Amino acid sequence: MALALATVLSAAATTPANAAPAAAPPSTDVDLGPNVHVFDPSMSVGQIRAVVDQVANEQVGNEFGAERVALLFEPGTYGTPDEPLNFQVGYYTEVAGLGRSPGDVTINGSVYVRNQCGTNGCFALNNFWRSMSNLTINVTTPDFGCYSGQFWAVSQAAPLRRVHVKGQTTLMDYCTNPSFASGGFIADSAFDALVINGSQQQFYVRNTSLNGWSNGVWNQVFSGSPGAPPQCFPADPSCGGPYTTLPTTPASREKPYLYADSSGYHVFVPAAVTDSSGHTWSSGLTPGRSIDLSDFFVARPSDSAQTINAQLARGKNLLFTPGVYDITQTIRVKRADTVVLGLGLASLTPKNGVVPMTVADVPGVDIAGVTFDAGAQSSPVLLRVGTQRAAGSQAREHNGWSDPGNPTALQDVFFRIGGPYVGKAEVSLEVNSDHVILDDIWAWRADHGSGVGWTQNTADSGLIVNGDDVTATGLFVEHYQKTEVIWNGENGTVVFFQNEMPYDPPSQEAWRASPTEEGYPAFVVSPHVKHFTGYGMGSYSFFNQGVDIFASNAFEVPNTPGVRMHDLLTVFLDPGAGMGGIRNVINGTGGPSTIANADVPVTVVTYP
Repeated sequence: MALALATVLSAAATTPANAAPAAAPPSTDVDLGPNVHVFDPSMSVGQIRAVVDQVANEQVGNEFGAERVALLFEPGTYGTPDEPLNFQVGYYTEVAGLGRSPGDVTINGSVYVRNQCGTNGCFALNNFWRSMSNLTINVTTPDFGCYSGQFWAVSQAAPLRRVHVKGQTTLMDYCTNPSFASGGFIADSAFDALVINGSQQQFYVRNTSLNGWSNGVWNQVFSGSPGAPPQCFPADPSCGGPYTTLPTTPASREKPYLYADSSGYHVFVPAAVTDSSGHTWSSGLTPGRSIDLSDFFVARPSDSAQTINAQLARGKNLLFTPGVYDITQTIRVKRADTVVLGLGLASLTPKNGVVPMTVADVPGVDIAGVTFDAGAQSSPVLLRVGTQRAAGSQAREHNGWSDPGNPTALQDVFFRIGGPYVGKAEVSLEVNSDHVILDDIWAWRADHGSGVGWTQNTADSGLIVNGDDVTATGLFVEHYQKTEVIWNGENGTVVFFQNEMPYDPPSQEAWRASPTEEGYPAFVVSPHVKHFTGYGMGSYSFFNQGVDIFASNAFEVPNTPGVRMHDLLTVFLDPGAGMGGIRNVINGTGGPSTIANADVPVTVVTYP
């Protein structure tokens, strides 16, 4: 095998004639632990399939388990037209190429996600927590029948990044019914053939080249994506839709990624860009900087937070190998340009109510691929970026640390309140720094799993933004018990927001922002804010406790010229079990979404 750092997978004694030559072996002895499987192109399809199929058998149904896995492919070609490599991706599984560019790793076959079937039918609604990145797929699925093509039937927290798909892709599994799916995220990718959106209720595509998109349902948003459908909101027979289409992405920083060459392992950190269109590798290598893995502390779940902090204090970056980490003291990221990268959806769980991670007011920090699970004792916040300020204070001292050209960024960072076990936290993510990019964030107060109930998995808000010039691209926040997103900073931008209000308020009196306001809005821009822009933002209601529960508004913003909202919607879900609804889309306008217009978007195109 070419890499001596992970699960040992013996290559065949004789390299198959149709296999691409293996990459030059990296000279490194770093250990990524037993949950990282590394493949090289000298291995037979049968050898690889034996591993990936075993992982799939363990993980496809393992929604709240503690297992975490990374499947990494060295540069080369895997599978052939006659013997393709096709395999399924389950929970907490990362599939990634180890090349510098997506074209360095090619899979002839498919890497797929399908519906999960139970007594109520077959859905992708709970297909969370998995990922694929940095490779090319020549779609090769002979004898697959209905499942021919590249299937990626997922919902939240299941991103595709830096993938090049040559062949038809579907984001729904139409082979089993009713085939519902509920949201997803694609970035920095290219699709040579039609992408079937199908039943996806909402989806966000950023900086991705498209060659056909089949349809929209409620909220389909594209930014900086050549070939995307033209603007069409709300849906209309003249243009299809509903599509919210921005020609460029206001601000972005692609996720750091691990790659290998003959000198060893490195982490590549893409450069930040503004007003961008297309994928970063369209005309060559992605711009950015490379960091040797020797400059990282490679953490294992057995490492304490004290050990991790000591390594950060020495100037190390941080790589979390796959696993679940018990955090007994705050991990403090203090140095500018520090990279914190998780493999295999590594998860951090605070103990005794600690804040599991904070970031100082320094530029260029990047946190990616990490999941924060609330612990049994409530934490005030799960991740704090920037120095906490006194309540109600809007004044700030920049002291030279803020750098718009080198923003701090979070990519594929996910938060859970309950689900695997009882979890509590007042706030999931608090952003106090300026010039921060939030790219694919899912903050989820669990609506199913263990430790779920109005007085069990308690949490007020998913996101509070106090910093200025913060951009969120792909923001998913669901089921929190008070205002789910509070935006206090100036010059904020959100491109795509997906929300479900909490399912389980026991009564209207238990869920009321004030004596005169029913419920809580999903998203609030604070009254003092002078400039904010939102695009493609939806909030849905499903109150399932058998009593009418209402929210007065989904969105509340100051009525001022500098605050502009585009393409807003609300939806009343599931008329068979839901009650109550949302009275208005925004600031008392837009009208109600209730059982009288169930599953029909109520829209506001622009506000004010």
